[in-house]
Amino acid sequence: MYESRQPLSDRRVYLRRRLTVFGVLVLVLGIIGYLAFAILRPLPATAASLKPTEPLTQTATQIAWPTYGTGAISAVGFDGVLSSYGPQVSTPMASITKTVTALVVLDAMPLAAGESGPELTLTAADQRIYGEVIAEGGSAAPVAVGSVFTERQLLEAMMLPSANNYSITLANWAYGSVEKFLAATTTWLDKNELAGTHLADSSGLNENSRSTPADLVRIGQMALAHPVLSDIVAEQSADLPVIGTVKNTNKLLGQSGVIGLKTGTTRVAGACLLFAAELPVGGETVTVVGVILGAPNHNALNSSVLGLLDTVTAGFRQLPLVAEGDTFGTYTTPWGATSDIVATTSASVLVWQDSSVAVDVTASPLVSGTADQEVGTATFTVADTVIDVPLALADDLDTAGTGWRITHPSD
Repeated sequence: MYESRQPLSDRRVYLRRRLTVFGVLVLVLGIIGYLAFAILRPLPATAASLKPTEPLTQTATQIAWPTYGTGAISAVGFDGVLSSYGPQVSTPMASITKTVTALVVLDAMPLAAGESGPELTLTAADQRIYGEVIAEGGSAAPVAVGSVFTERQLLEAMMLPSANNYSITLANWAYGSVEKFLAATTTWLDKNELAGTHLADSSGLNENSRSTPADLVRIGQMALAHPVLSDIVAEQSADLPVIGTVKNTNKLLGQSGVIGLKTGTTRVAGACLLFAAELPVGGETVTVVGVILGAPNHNALNSSVLGLLDTVTAGFRQLPLVAEGDTFGTYTTPWGATSDIVATTSASVLVWQDSSVAVDVTASPLVSGTADQEVGTATFTVADTVIDVPLALADDLDTAGTGWRITHPSD
């Protein structure tokens, strides 16, 4: 029987055709796969190119300290002593002592803002104290047996005319005796880490009532922080029972922003002043607390304080850190998209003298982004103050187009 067979050449043609079709299919599938990979693959994030930063600095101002005595100055919101002169040792502080007395009495008999506190009827014992103070040459204010004072009025009698006898009356009232008051004062000083301060009496007439300039500016800040005591030390005068109108011995009140605090004078300590002043700096107000001990007299002392405050004001600066729109770096992607990195807001900081401001800039890697998108932070650090300014894209950072993806499969 005859069997028909396909010629060999036809089979070869058929096989070639099949191989060709298969090859084309593989190629088409490969192209499709490549295009899918190239178009859909995640793009690499682009790191920001950041501008180098340097610490911000400024020049210092010469502080006009006097040529006599010792002193220091601080400011509310700033750490420690900003400037000092003379021996920074424990020194007789005269009637500045009464500032400590007031704080220790208020520790036992607290007063809130606007309160006058409990009342005390003065006795023959208080009248004897008045006589004893006069006899030893201390400052004193009259006493009438049976007169009634509130706690606030007693504090005014002690702080404004600097009456030694009323400091003793307050100590006796709050603690039962001067001895118990002094023991409580030692505890209070320890608690507040005022190791350079010691009280031998309630008034400061005793030369062993001493403190360091650094402690005194801290004590001054504590007095300013008290809602009643800060009000009292800022009073020009007060009307008191029996005594009548008493005037503040601090003649600088109201001058050059002075708002307190306490005068003092003894033969050993000289003329002394613990002072506070509000100083305008740019658009802010800085409250400084300073002390000068050992002046030859109060006229010289007051003149020195006024000159000092002028140079202290110049020592503070409102330092511009950054303006809105300032450029801190750039993104430039491999496919040619670009955008600057800019500050979203302006910032400044209040600094003292030549304080250095450290600058640290961070920005996240990006594939793409839109204008105003936050991408990082500029951090400014001066002492314990840290200011963060957000950074954002100035323009859209476009993603890669299809053409670039196809032609850059390995980028």
